[in-house]
Amino acid sequence: MHAPTPEQREYAQLLLTHAASDLGACRVLMAEEDMRDDVVGFHAQQAVEKALKVALVMADIDFPRTHDLRELVDIAVDNSVAVPESIHEARWLTPWAAQLRYEMLEPLDRNAAFSIAADAVEWATGLLSG
Repeated sequence: MHAPTPEQREYAQLLLTHAASDLGACRVLMAEEDMRDDVVGFHAQQAVEKALKVALVMADIDFPRTHDLRELVDIAVDNSVAVPESIHEARWLTPWAAQLRYEMLEPLDRNAAFSIAADAVEWATGLLSG
């Protein structure tokens, strides 16, 4: 296993800080009944995306600029990064990313979105503390 450089660790910590902020925003916004699903879904998707990127940075794996959670999971798995099952299943959040969230989507399962985002942030936190 690759030992991350100080620069990689610093970048991963920055990503994790942003992921935790997105998770916090998701928590607050999902409680507001009049808040649109696209806003809540965006923050859940962003938390998962950034958590995956923490794992890739810590493993010294290059990745493209993308919001596609399936692509990020595939890159991680192809490079022997152990991705929790709940995050494998997070690919359904991809359409809530910025470039796609203006389309009409099915109603968001807010609790499922938040749960997956929380799992992702917890996983990424563990990677950085390990």
